[in-house]
Amino acid sequence: MSQALVVRVWPLDFQWQTADPFLFCVYHQDSYPKGNAQHGPQASLAGRDIGNDFEGIDGWRMYHGDVVPGFPVHPHRGFETVTIVRTGLVDHADSLGAAGRYGSGDVQWMTAGKGVQHSEMFPLLNADRDNPLELFQIWLNLPAVNKMAEPHFTMFWRDSIPKFRTQDVAGHKIEIEVIAGALGEVHAPAPPPDSWAATADNHVAIWLITLEGGARFTLPATLPGINRSLYFYAGETIRLAGSEVAAKHGIALNPALDAEIENGKVAAQLLLLQGRPIAEPVSSYGPFVMNSRAEIEQAYADYRRTQFGGWPWPRRDQVHDPARGRFARHVNGKVEEPG
Repeated sequence: MSQALVVRVWPLDFQWQTADPFLFCVYHQDSYPKGNAQHGPQASLAGRDIGNDFEGIDGWRMYHGDVVPGFPVHPHRGFETVTIVRTGLVDHADSLGAAGRYGSGDVQWMTAGKGVQHSEMFPLLNADRDNPLELFQIWLNLPAVNKMAEPHFTMFWRDSIPKFRTQDVAGHKIEIEVIAGALGEVHAPAPPPDSWAATADNHVAIWLITLEGGARFTLPATLPGINRSLYFYAGETIRLAGSEVAAKHGIALNPALDAEIENGKVAAQLLLLQGRPIAEPVSSYGPFVMNSRAEIEQAYADYRRTQFGGWPWPRRDQVHDPARGRFARHVNGKVEEPG
């Protein structure tokens, strides 16, 4: 009996379903207006649930921000965040004193490990034009042995992220950004040292796939037992094994089969997430992901006691000097800039 390529298809909402070793993925797309002097929107905030604004009124959200959109200081333990910023900027600050501004194609990969507080704000620096934002935040679990690793973050500046480029037999263009894993001879930058992705045998892949209208691309098979999902987030339709799938759907694939993707007439964009399952119990509550309820309770107790190092910044919604370009300052004081 032949195996089916497409295991399941489901509609994409704000928070996307993922499979072990991933915990979830959120796709942010906000059409922010011009910025004001405080780097917030030049627009009335009336009618919004300030501090918890997820409704998308007028095409944008304040999220948990009340002046600047974004996510003021909050804690994490036990997993990693991979933040892929396609358009716009993110200002990062954390309880260890590290900071950064990244965007326009950059990726930040943060290991929360034993505990860190951080803020992720979306400063609207353009006062004379709109400030669109598009980003993914992916939560990748840590195995029990690494849940209490030292916190760490790594920057992948946009020019350091390798791209696999090819054409199909009809000349249609295909481009794949390889953020984790490898595709042919194209290898992603090294992930943080304690990541599940740091072991090649776990076959973790995070790829952004762009297909020109009419393009055909075959996603090569990987090993049985690897969880593999495609997220078709922009475009019109694609065909997989003779089945048509509309945009804004997730697709779980049989990893042991080559997957020929036949795009429709409109350019398509897809996110691929794959990896070997960690296959351990998951206990999560709010910003903490551990292996048991007792460990969640311990995480809250530790946070109340230590604040994971406290908060060394003057604002809970820390934003950096508007004249500053993209940069990363690490815990050891090292400052890096793209290029």
